[in-house]
Amino acid sequence: MQAHPLIRMLDRGSTIFLVLLGAFAIAIPVLNLLVPATSSLHVSTYLVALLGKYICYGLLALSIDLIWGYVGILSLGHGAFFALGGYAMGMYLMRQIGTRGVYADPILPDFMVFLNWKELPFFWYGFQNFGYAMFMVLFVPGLLAFVFGWFAFRSRVTGVYLSIITQALTYALLLGFFRNNFGFGGNNGLTDFKDILGFNVQADGTRNALLVISCLMLAICFLICRAIVTSKFGKVLVAIRDAEARTRFMGYRVESYKLFVFTVSACMAGVAGALYVPQVGIINPSEFAPGNSIEAVIWVAVGGRGTLIGAVLGAFVVNYTKTFFTTGLLAPYWLFVLGGLFIGTTLFLPRGIVGTWTHWRAGVKEKSEARRSAEAEDGAIPTTGSPSTQPGAAE
Repeated sequence: MQAHPLIRMLDRGSTIFLVLLGAFAIAIPVLNLLVPATSSLHVSTYLVALLGKYICYGLLALSIDLIWGYVGILSLGHGAFFALGGYAMGMYLMRQIGTRGVYADPILPDFMVFLNWKELPFFWYGFQNFGYAMFMVLFVPGLLAFVFGWFAFRSRVTGVYLSIITQALTYALLLGFFRNNFGFGGNNGLTDFKDILGFNVQADGTRNALLVISCLMLAICFLICRAIVTSKFGKVLVAIRDAEARTRFMGYRVESYKLFVFTVSACMAGVAGALYVPQVGIINPSEFAPGNSIEAVIWVAVGGRGTLIGAVLGAFVVNYTKTFFTTGLLAPYWLFVLGGLFIGTTLFLPRGIVGTWTHWRAGVKEKSEARRSAEAEDGAIPTTGSPSTQPGAAE
């Protein structure tokens, strides 16, 4: 009997991941809001914001794993889509400040007043509306990915060349957003946010709500990724990853498959950036830095490429390590640790944490089944063997 599509999509590991994510989304707000601050079980608001940031990074890593782990597209510029989603959210939050800004201008953000701008640029229109801003969170990264992918995949740019071009893309955006006349706050970016949907972004309740929404979006995007990779469409993606020329020879339009997944992945990265901004309180051009995109790839490598769960786990592990090493005397050594982590993973854990665990379990299961099969064959001889071999059969 053929298994239901939902059962195929949600295997045991995926179910455990979603249950743990749901428990995490419930436990953290409860421990922050309901447990007294004097209790050892209390979770501070600082930690809530930090965990919310990790969830956003996990979502970014998930988007990279979808294209790198299952299609073989190594993007070294996915931070660009993350930052564009963040800027879309930042523009909405800036429009909510209104007369509470330093210059009390009801229309223009403070940095525009400071730079002597007289009118709001046309691309800022509509961002006072939350629904429009959320549409732009998906539309802008998705459109850029579609246009970029259209030219890159139809030109059959692959491998290291595609990686270099994606890095050039995010670096070009970095230079553009650094300019004051670009209309996005230049070097300082967008900050000093007040409200989101009428709620104070600094309030404990808002921070916990953002954490829960981040977990919810991570779960939704995880299910979307599982639906893609466990479908027939996903099998074609894996075929493209393993033998692109052969897949094209079989009649599949490889470029269309890659373009679709690349665009979906960019939209996920945009959502991650949009959730990231209100939780950290700022978005600036440094988010376009190529180093950020490379670091996100390391998260996926450490967790396990092509496992989805591993990408999220890798984002948590590496960023927790980063938080530990960048607060105190160990701060100057973080880049050495990051480089060592990547080299160590490449040499000793090429499948990453989850990939290694899955491979080990599969090996144990295979050996166990082989042993049971051998024992069954040995035990079957006295009972199912030929009558002529049984004692007294000839009589």
